[in-house]
Amino acid sequence: MKKTLFLSPPSFDGFDGGAGSRYQAKREITSFWYPTWLAQPAALVPGSKLVDAPPHGQTIDDVLKIAKDYELVIMHTSTPSLANDIKCAEALKAQNPAVAVGLIGAHVAVLPEQTLRDNPVIDFVCRHEFDYTCKDLAAGEPWDQIKGLSYRDHDRNIQHTPDRDLIHDWDAMPSVLPTYARDLDITKYFIGYLLHPYISFYTGRGCPAKCSFCLWPQTIGGHQYRTKSPEVVGRELSEAKAIFGDRVREYMFDDDTFTIDKHRAIAISEHMKRLKLTWSCNARANLDYDTLKQLRDNGLRLLLVGFESGNQQILNNINKGIKLEAARQFMKHCRDLGITVHGTFIIGLPIETRATIEETIRFACEISPHTIQVSIAAPYPGTELYQQAIANGWFSDQALVATSGIQTSTLHYPDLSSAEIEDAVEQMYRRFYFRPKAIVPIVREMLGDRQILMRRLREGGEFFSYLKERRNQAAVK
Repeated sequence: MKKTLFLSPPSFDGFDGGAGSRYQAKREITSFWYPTWLAQPAALVPGSKLVDAPPHGQTIDDVLKIAKDYELVIMHTSTPSLANDIKCAEALKAQNPAVAVGLIGAHVAVLPEQTLRDNPVIDFVCRHEFDYTCKDLAAGEPWDQIKGLSYRDHDRNIQHTPDRDLIHDWDAMPSVLPTYARDLDITKYFIGYLLHPYISFYTGRGCPAKCSFCLWPQTIGGHQYRTKSPEVVGRELSEAKAIFGDRVREYMFDDDTFTIDKHRAIAISEHMKRLKLTWSCNARANLDYDTLKQLRDNGLRLLLVGFESGNQQILNNINKGIKLEAARQFMKHCRDLGITVHGTFIIGLPIETRATIEETIRFACEISPHTIQVSIAAPYPGTELYQQAIANGWFSDQALVATSGIQTSTLHYPDLSSAEIEDAVEQMYRRFYFRPKAIVPIVREMLGDRQILMRRLREGGEFFSYLKERRNQAAVK
């Protein structure tokens, strides 16, 4: 095997570009997801090393010291961070011209030719579901025989091999948790609504939903949910408990929609109960009461739920497949059962107006999840939303993120400007959180746990700094 480094390179300060997060951007508070996309192929390659530079505060110089003896460097990139990541690749090549440097990620999965053409320093990109492509590269297989690879040949011409089939035998995929333990400091990963320290990972890949904006199913994972069996997940969690002990306070199943197969979710939850582990997961806002109750009884603490909008027509426009009334009923079930909900919303979906923004703010306040995240609609290459934006002339002249790493609006509509979309983010945060119904549960939570108290005080300062930075950014335009 070639000596292989899997790298999430240094980026904007506080920018979570290499993780499985919904959008690659600087968050309102310190937030870092685990580098799941890199960890899975790293677990397949014996002797490899995983470096996740942003949460660990590692600089380009730090990375160069680590990488000096490696033969193969595989970097995760994203649309907002590509230019920055290319600079890291150039530094790696300047230090060691013989090292092979390539990229993985949604952006290069759908734009392999353009990526290689525009960035001569890059030797290859791995398309779509790339885990075994990375393994074949590390094993020294001839590049023209590796499926799912786009690369430069000896004459510097760009070549593309046939696509690789999606992975269906997920039970054969090694656990990423020993890789986390070997190469990452779990105390460096923070998500505001998860207990700290937490661990997030996938038990499968793909999502049957067809949401027009959602990046991963449309670029890498596909729309068929392919999973590990509950027995294998149970063994992995048993191993994790042996490795991490009581240091991990919460396990987050980061599958796009973990609860889409209710019977499987319940079976896995029974292992969590057996192991006495607290856990959370992604869910759609239509899960029935009986399922929610079984999951709660088996250790479920929190659900991460994409509500997106408070306007039914917008939900229909993005193929969300959820009715507002079902979401209301879902939230009632969660409140009755004591399940915490972190709700995510998106401003600027087709075709947003001032009136629909107001509906979304009122809806969020009405259903009142414990915490919320407000994102700006991001038309990433490879998504249906991207194609719609091109076809309808919705694109503005802005990048997906500003030079600071804060998300900006690349979309505008006939009755709504990019600036108004951006302003609505702060407006929604202020109107949601500056209510007794939102403040009281958070204060109660703080008073019950000193660690949460200290975190919330820090996060409160970061949140107001974020709002100030967003206002300053708007003033410069």
